[in-house]
Amino acid sequence: MTSPQATPDSARVLDPTEFYYGGPTPFFALQSDQRFSYCLYVPSAHRTSETPLPLLVLMHGTQRTAERYRNDYREWAEQNDTIVLAPLFPAGIAQPGDLHGFKRLTFEGIRYDQILLDIIAEVAARFRVDADRFYLHGFSGGGQFAHRFAYLHADRLAALSIGAPGRVTRINPEVDWWLGTANVRELFGTDVKLEELRKLPVQMIVGGEDTDTWEIAEPGIDAGGDTRIERLTTLRKNFESNGIDVRFDVVPGVAHRGLLIQPVVKDFITGELARRP
Repeated sequence: MTSPQATPDSARVLDPTEFYYGGPTPFFALQSDQRFSYCLYVPSAHRTSETPLPLLVLMHGTQRTAERYRNDYREWAEQNDTIVLAPLFPAGIAQPGDLHGFKRLTFEGIRYDQILLDIIAEVAARFRVDADRFYLHGFSGGGQFAHRFAYLHADRLAALSIGAPGRVTRINPEVDWWLGTANVRELFGTDVKLEELRKLPVQMIVGGEDTDTWEIAEPGIDAGGDTRIERLTTLRKNFESNGIDVRFDVVPGVAHRGLLIQPVVKDFITGELARRP
């Protein structure tokens, strides 16, 4: 007779279903809107911790490589006793072939910032996690989402890491969304949370060789520069002119490669976790 397949020690302790809620999880559909989903890495500390663990959200870019970013943080999550959440906003939700709607937070009646908050609420209902204030990093299209999300929800963030956004929104009450913030209240029902942004630890990060412009050319508009380096520099100056301190990292020798900047992102988030009350 064939012996039963050996199972991990954790599987002997947990209900078989519960096993899939630890470590790298499957993708779960958001119950309030099953067009959207998310995966997690839940560190082993979650089994025994009596206090909520911190939460790091990794926002994908245009290619939607949510699982790849989650997997890159597995060891880090164990070392730092932090739950890692990678949302998935599929392409083509509101319109066939749409790639970019999520980056600007609202598109065709979908509020992508609220979708993320709904995901976090669902995670908080299932796991012992500090969801009141979470850490947020996004690269490329995810970097676009991340800094715009912070304008509306800085009060929900513990730290913000903005990675190489191709297009930036400056805090500018004279220019409409998405280039500026003049009509934010009309669109979102709230104002830019400037006072909260001034208290928020912010990293901006881009590769030193991230100079291609083929995807982000914006003829006829003031986009803040031609390359992602130039545009992120413009955003940094805009933040600083509004009293928001920025850690600005340029990673030498790296082009537009999200995983290659993650060691510096991890350094930033780890430092902020060390300051956590």
